[in-house]
Amino acid sequence: MINPVTLSATASGTAAASGTTSMAGMLITFVPIILLFVLMWLIMIRPQNKKRKEEDNMRKNAQIGDDITTIGGICGRIVGIKEDNDTLVIETGTDRAKMRIKRWAVGSVDTIHDNPIEEGPKKKRFFGKKKDDADTNGKSKKGKEEDVL
Repeated sequence: MINPVTLSATASGTAAASGTTSMAGMLITFVPIILLFVLMWLIMIRPQNKKRKEEDNMRKNAQIGDDITTIGGICGRIVGIKEDNDTLVIETGTDRAKMRIKRWAVGSVDTIHDNPIEEGPKKKRFFGKKKDDADTNGKSKKGKEEDVL
């Protein structure tokens, strides 16, 4: 027969042990969910933000004389830029009809420039390492030191 005193002692011991295992069980349950959110951010949200920054940079760097296509499909050439209200004046068609559009309505800039406008300081590479000018020329720092000596 089962002794009630031993049964209650065993139940209280398992309750203390189950408290720690339930915490570990909850942690094991939430880790895959957290990993899923991180993976979704890496696959979906980060590339979208990167593309949006590139599009904003393209719209900001549009110059007079550039051929553009609007998001509505209108093709034209920029003949004026009004910075105060962020609009562009474009010329379309053979009759050279002019229209004013907002800068956000530019879908693509079709003109390729020889000297693209610099965005600013060069970005760091993976793990924060900067790419040296010596690496781009095909010589390492060690090679430059040997040439000097």
